[in-house]
Amino acid sequence: MRDAVIVEAVRTPIGKGKPHGSLAHVHPVELLAHTLRTLVERSGIDPALIDDVIGGTVDQVGEQAMNTTRYAALSAGFPESVPATTVDRQCGSSQQAVHFAAQGVLAGAYDLVVACGVESMSRVPMWSNVPPGADPFGPGVAARYPEGLVPQGISAELIAAKWSLGRAQLDDFAVSSHHRADAAWRQGLFDAEVAPLEGVSRDECVRPDTTPEVLAGLRPAYHDPVFAERFPQIEWNITAGNASPINDGASAVLITSSETAARLGLRPLARLHSFAVTGSDPLLMLTGVVPATEKVLRRAGLRLDDIDLFEVNEAFSSVVLAWQQETGADLAKVNVHGGAIALGHPLGASGTRLTTTLVHALRHRGARYGLQTMCEAGGLANAMILETV
Repeated sequence: MRDAVIVEAVRTPIGKGKPHGSLAHVHPVELLAHTLRTLVERSGIDPALIDDVIGGTVDQVGEQAMNTTRYAALSAGFPESVPATTVDRQCGSSQQAVHFAAQGVLAGAYDLVVACGVESMSRVPMWSNVPPGADPFGPGVAARYPEGLVPQGISAELIAAKWSLGRAQLDDFAVSSHHRADAAWRQGLFDAEVAPLEGVSRDECVRPDTTPEVLAGLRPAYHDPVFAERFPQIEWNITAGNASPINDGASAVLITSSETAARLGLRPLARLHSFAVTGSDPLLMLTGVVPATEKVLRRAGLRLDDIDLFEVNEAFSSVVLAWQQETGADLAKVNVHGGAIALGHPLGASGTRLTTTLVHALRHRGARYGLQTMCEAGGLANAMILETV
């Protein structure tokens, strides 16, 4: 029976997604091309052997339009015969790329495939693919949800209210993310996964001096009188400090079977054990990580206690803390090298960034199982389990 294994995993440093960010001068195609080129260099493979390149990008417009992944592969020097496609499952786009790639290997459709992702939020701002006045939802959705859906920030507030997550708790979690990320950098734990680019070698948003007192001084980021009237339970505890920033970055993983890896002299880092994807309430939107975790554990025949490390995307502190309350997971095992609040959240790149970090963290700690899950706009979530080999 075929399996699917990761044999290489890399990412760029993550820059601020603003005009003055450290990677703002780099075209998104070139961001992704850099990870693809590094993936080939580190693995030593002939890129002509790659059956497909599957990339995630969320705002597919402007410089990220026209199948960005294809042009990144060409810019990376891959032969013209290597195909590529770009997928969108919102924040989980490149995790979905991993699912598709691994499932293709398991099915025998691929022998060697790249899953990757990119987002340059400095050059292609979030929501720039929705022109002013455009309705991306349509009349059927409006009829089904007559009171209207809400932005993600309001969903994060609703989650905080529903799970009784106060400002201090949210801020403490954010501080922990920064401190863990800083410690990982100081200990050299990111060295194996990060591919420096044009003089940029570190994640730009990590703030080692962040304290609860500093974060306590920040204003609510999403206060709105209309939503305050509609949702009186909201306490307005979500700030820029306990939410992920906007960022630029790219990441990529190389996936094959154990048989092909042995034939090509590649060293498997982790086996892609199990996968799940689920839908959830599009109003709360970001809670799908809970049923997705339950679903992937059930499919894997594992219990929560079997998992050594978790990567749960830190879109907001409230998402991870609500997930923890529902699952009972030990936060000491969650995002051990920091998460998106500190490292950053370049939307289309985040899925394979989490995978890259998880693969290297598992091997560094000599751990066996890792579970990755991501909340996604529209009430979606991906989850998968990796096993060290």
